[in-house]
Amino acid sequence: MTAEPSPRPLTFPLQPIPAKAGLRRAVQLPDYLPARMLNEFVYCPRLFFYEWVDGVFRHSSDTVDGAQKHEKGDEREDQLPPQDELDGERFTARGIMLSSDRLGVIAKLDLIEAADDAVVPVDYKRGAPRESGSGPEGWPADLAQIAVQAAVLRDNGYRCDEGLLFYYETRQRVRVPITDTLLAQLEANIAAARGLAVSGRIPPPLVDSPKCPRCSLVTICLPDETIAAAAWIEPDDAPTQSSLFDDGGDDRLVHDISDEEVRRLLPARDDLRPLYITGFQLSVGKSGERLQVKEKGKVIQEARLNEVSQVNLFGPISITGAAVQALCQNEKPLAHFSIGGWFYGLTTGMGLKNVFLRRDQFRRADDDAFCLTLARDVVASKIRNQRTLLQRNHIEPPAVSLDRLKRLAHRAQAAGSLDALLGIEGTAAATYFAAFAGMIKIDDDLGAGTFDFAHRNRRPPRDPVNALLSFAYSMLARDLTIVCHAVGFDPFVGFYHQPRFGRPALALDLMEGFRPLLADSAVLSAINTRMIGEGDFLRTGDAVAMTQRGRTGLIRAYEQRMDQLVTHPVFGYRISYRRVLEVQVRLLARYITGELASYPLFETR
Repeated sequence: MTAEPSPRPLTFPLQPIPAKAGLRRAVQLPDYLPARMLNEFVYCPRLFFYEWVDGVFRHSSDTVDGAQKHEKGDEREDQLPPQDELDGERFTARGIMLSSDRLGVIAKLDLIEAADDAVVPVDYKRGAPRESGSGPEGWPADLAQIAVQAAVLRDNGYRCDEGLLFYYETRQRVRVPITDTLLAQLEANIAAARGLAVSGRIPPPLVDSPKCPRCSLVTICLPDETIAAAAWIEPDDAPTQSSLFDDGGDDRLVHDISDEEVRRLLPARDDLRPLYITGFQLSVGKSGERLQVKEKGKVIQEARLNEVSQVNLFGPISITGAAVQALCQNEKPLAHFSIGGWFYGLTTGMGLKNVFLRRDQFRRADDDAFCLTLARDVVASKIRNQRTLLQRNHIEPPAVSLDRLKRLAHRAQAAGSLDALLGIEGTAAATYFAAFAGMIKIDDDLGAGTFDFAHRNRRPPRDPVNALLSFAYSMLARDLTIVCHAVGFDPFVGFYHQPRFGRPALALDLMEGFRPLLADSAVLSAINTRMIGEGDFLRTGDAVAMTQRGRTGLIRAYEQRMDQLVTHPVFGYRISYRRVLEVQVRLLARYITGELASYPLFETR
């Protein structure tokens, strides 16, 4: 028998909070709060907000395992006779769905055991119970969920005096008495959960919590990164330590961690890999859980769906409806390019379904002062990264160019308008590309003349280096468009780049600082390591395009760069550039919604 639960209910401060904690947004809630969502709220209010308000969900090994353990109950739906027909006979019922209009909650009960004219809900949990001096006890989040089940049974006329929590890890049953104290705490938690959802403000993340590493949404929530970014931006204004609930741990919601190490809770690299398909007379189909690339009806390549992050089609490559449906169902973007590498667009699944971030994005895009502030930071960061690339890779970095770029970065930070900023960026680009040739290091006898470079040109590129740059920029624009969709942004509404039909303005905003670090660097690597040679280009008049072998070589150089580990300048841990893109877009979302007071830029030294 467990000890009576603590009478302290979970509460949440609903008074007005500073704008930097999140822009207020009107939220229309569903009629019923699911019991599982109340479990999430008691476990972590931020997790609850992501899942119930924003509609975000992502599987982890824990959630998959938990779903498998509930599979038996989910596959079976029994009937439960009314209370007055219970005759004391013992029986069990599975998969019972009940709701309470009084409380506004709904629950699917894994298992109900009936005996002696009473019913006992049994809820299955994958872990182990909490140990106390009086023996094993249910965790607060689990107690909240079993309390909901007991309450809906009572509101539907059943006698329910206790519940059972079954923990798979230790194979233990923990009995939970349904006391007035537990039910009062339940009602307080329901009110607090609804109040948080109606407020429209996401709660701050937990600090240094042991819950975070195994949370399925940790790569979306970015708890340590969000707090570290806030402390890094404005350490003097860092909020004081506070706690909203006590669940037997030492979770803290906010405090200044500017002197603490940031845990790397997300994988350094993504195990999934992009699939590139380039060539003529090719088609893509699906067989089982594999994608098949065929040439004239013969399979020439296969890839498992669960090992692919995205599929990229270059040129007139056909793809079957079954393959498109499978990619959409598994949230694998399908990118379409011209044979020369011009990025046409994406085919994606439903993606993120909430509109709140996009609403905030649209409001911010109409705020001229906000757009100028962000655009200044973006352009200044791009110029500083261009200067860094010259310092690292130029045979003899020209002091005049370095000094001019340094001064232009300062001017960009103080620009009075977007038009002035465009002029500064153009001057910086001319300065940077005037010195670009000094980073190309190929001996004359290996085709150096092929890679002579004087200035940037495009549409169409007039020399091999410009053809490589244009292709690399298309791939970078694609990657950031995909990340924007995944995070919940509209990639066509930017802050620096103004709206234009068919142009992913926000993706272009985000890619500015990454052009030298990723695209330019990949081009230099492809040339300097001989991944690309003089025979990998086609000339038609003044225009230059790449051959299929040339595109393959640059794609390999680009993907190697994306997979390279780099130390994040704000958080101090090492992750791949592909991960950096996602982290930066999520940090921008924090800034757009007001959770951060500024956008932490990514700059290398």
